[in-house]
Amino acid sequence: MDLDQLHTFLEIVRLKSFSKAAQTCFRTQPAISAQVRQLEQELNANLFERLGTRIALTPAGRIFAEYAEQILDLRRRAQESIQELERVPRGELIIAANEATCIYVLPEVFSEYKKQFPNVQLHVDRSYGSRVLQAVQDNQADFGITQLPVDAKKCQIVKIHSDEIRIIVPNGHPLTEKRQVLAADIAPYQLLLPKTGTTRAKLNSWLEPVEEQLQVSMELDSTEMIKRFVMAGLGISFLAASHCREEIAAGKLVTLSLGPEQMIRRLGLIYRKDKALSRAALGFIQVVLDQAGDSLRPLGLVGVGD
Repeated sequence: MDLDQLHTFLEIVRLKSFSKAAQTCFRTQPAISAQVRQLEQELNANLFERLGTRIALTPAGRIFAEYAEQILDLRRRAQESIQELERVPRGELIIAANEATCIYVLPEVFSEYKKQFPNVQLHVDRSYGSRVLQAVQDNQADFGITQLPVDAKKCQIVKIHSDEIRIIVPNGHPLTEKRQVLAADIAPYQLLLPKTGTTRAKLNSWLEPVEEQLQVSMELDSTEMIKRFVMAGLGISFLAASHCREEIAAGKLVTLSLGPEQMIRRLGLIYRKDKALSRAALGFIQVVLDQAGDSLRPLGLVGVGD
C-alpha cells in the first residue's frame, strides 16, 4: 500500500467513476483498476460494489475511505510543517560547554540567537574538557565549544576566537609594577591553579623551569572561585583576560601578560561532519562567529582566526 494508491482510491470515491478518476490521475482505466485490486488483496476485502454502470463503496470501503483521508491529510500536514520549518525554524539545539564558556561567551550568543530564531529552544550541557568533544561525537549535543586543539577527526572545527591567558592579582599587588611576568617572578607567591584542562597543561609547561620553587596553595575547578579567592588575598592565579572584565573595570583585579611570550588560548565550535545542518543550526554557527568573535575586540586581544 502506498500513498499514490490511496490518492487513486479517493479520486474514484470522489468522482464515483473509474474512468473519470483515470483522467484526473493521468492513468489508463486498467491501471486504475489494478491499483484498486492491489488494495483489495492487501486488505482482504472488497472496496467497491459494481451496480451496473454505477459503483458504490462497500462497508469495508467506507471504513477504509475515512482512514485513507486521514493518512493523506497527515502527509499534507507533515509537508506543510517541514516547509514551515525552513521559513520559521523551530525545535531545539543542545550546546556542550564548560562553566566559563557558559558564563562569558554564551549569554550574548544566546540573546542574539533568540532574537533571530525565537522558536528554537537552546539547552546547555555543562561539560568539561574532553567531555565536550565526547558529547558531540556521541550525538548527545549538537554543538560543543571548547579550547583547541582537539583530536576530532569526525568533527568539523570552526575557530571562533582567541584570548590571552594572563596572571591575575589583587589591585596593589607587587607584581603590578611589572609589564610582563616571568615564571621566576611568581615563585615567592602562593598559587591558585586550575585543577585540570588545556589551560592547566599550558601552565605546567610554562612553570616547569621553576617547578621545585612553586608554592601551590589550591587547585580549583571554578573560574568564579579562582577570582573570589584571588580578591580575598589567598594567592595569585591565571585566567583568560575576558573572564575578568567586570573585576578589572571595578579595580578589584589586575591582569598581567606572561612572558617571554603571551599565552594564547583558542576556542573552537565543533560539530559532527556527518550531521545534516538545519537552518536553525547554520544560524547558530553564524551567531557564534558574530558574537563570540566581536566580544574580544574591545580588550585589544588577539583577533578571530589568529
